[in-house]
Amino acid sequence: MTPTVRVLLADDQPLVRAALEMVITEAPDLEVVGEAATGAEAVRLAGELRPDVVVMDLRMPVLDGIEATRRVTAAPGAARVVVLTTFDEDENVHAALRAGASGFLVKDMALDDILAAIRVVAAGDALIAPGVTRRLIAEFAARPAPAPPAAAPASPPTGRLTGITDREREILTLVGRGLSNTEIAAELVLSTATVKTYMTRLLTKLAARDRVHLVILAYESGLVGPAGGAHREDVTPRW
Repeated sequence: MTPTVRVLLADDQPLVRAALEMVITEAPDLEVVGEAATGAEAVRLAGELRPDVVVMDLRMPVLDGIEATRRVTAAPGAARVVVLTTFDEDENVHAALRAGASGFLVKDMALDDILAAIRVVAAGDALIAPGVTRRLIAEFAARPAPAPPAAAPASPPTGRLTGITDREREILTLVGRGLSNTEIAAELVLSTATVKTYMTRLLTKLAARDRVHLVILAYESGLVGPAGGAHREDVTPRW
């Protein structure tokens, strides 16, 4: 039997929690183990209940979803976090991904799609809602990086990538463009298994949590950009 995925819901809107609980309860492989109305409560319950996945709103009282995500994912044996928010109203979703979130969903998605995303993230993968990826990454990439301290010389944009091979850099670029493993394999004339091996090496060498983190690193390192030639116009990751 497939193990049941234990879910913690964190949202300050009771109606949202009720709707999610109702549909999750009907799924045979998912269960709601707790609910939180504030970010602080989400952190506390994540430590007490040890869920597999936390569905986290970003705008909550006491402690916002970004800081709550950072604290939840920093704990030993941490739950994986799926951010569920309204993209048009929240400009901080990239900060949530940096804080450790493994998924980003919007509240107007079909409930079945949200359930599927919870399963994907629980299985150790990462997911960003189709249709918002270009906008999310473009907004993230357009923001200037924090200035280095005056006494320290600026690091080259690709400094973190010095330990990877040319082929790994090439694959990271394609990941940043939103290509799936199958598409990368076709682009580089490799087997899908070989691409998966490279992905594992990249995750290890770059100390990345998951594929979402690799996308962020590709943009931070200047391998791809929202208006550059390396960025595809039809990005819809199938991760």
